[in-house]
Amino acid sequence: MQWARRNLGSAQFHLYFGVNGHTIRVKGTDNQMKLSFVVPILIISTLELCAQEAMPRMSSVDPSSAKVGDIITVTGENLDKANVVKVYVTDQKNDLECQITGQTATELKVKIPAKAAGRMALMILTGGKEQKLLEQPVKLTIE
Repeated sequence: MQWARRNLGSAQFHLYFGVNGHTIRVKGTDNQMKLSFVVPILIISTLELCAQEAMPRMSSVDPSSAKVGDIITVTGENLDKANVVKVYVTDQKNDLECQITGQTATELKVKIPAKAAGRMALMILTGGKEQKLLEQPVKLTIE
């Protein structure tokens, strides 16, 4: 294996040539090496922080048919107060806020509001800095 040493300004490069002359390995200065190590760590840390934000998700509702004023039980994950600020029923034209009467990380108890009727989906207003309205795959029939 052959090698050559080159100085370009403050950067010093070591070039390594393999047996067939096609392999090149470049080494930079200490600062370049440190940056090449730190940048991927910063990117991974940012992705992990984003991934740690718990996204609320509803998986079922009981009963699946209710009347105005009834209290329904919704199960799912990350449904605690930090992640779910409000719950709505929606027919995609009208969003009606429901009163939350009980809340844990895996269960919500909500009261069906007046003027709600027909087949409606449940929707969540998330907590945190960037609040979002998320329509859930859970639907119920309101008589």
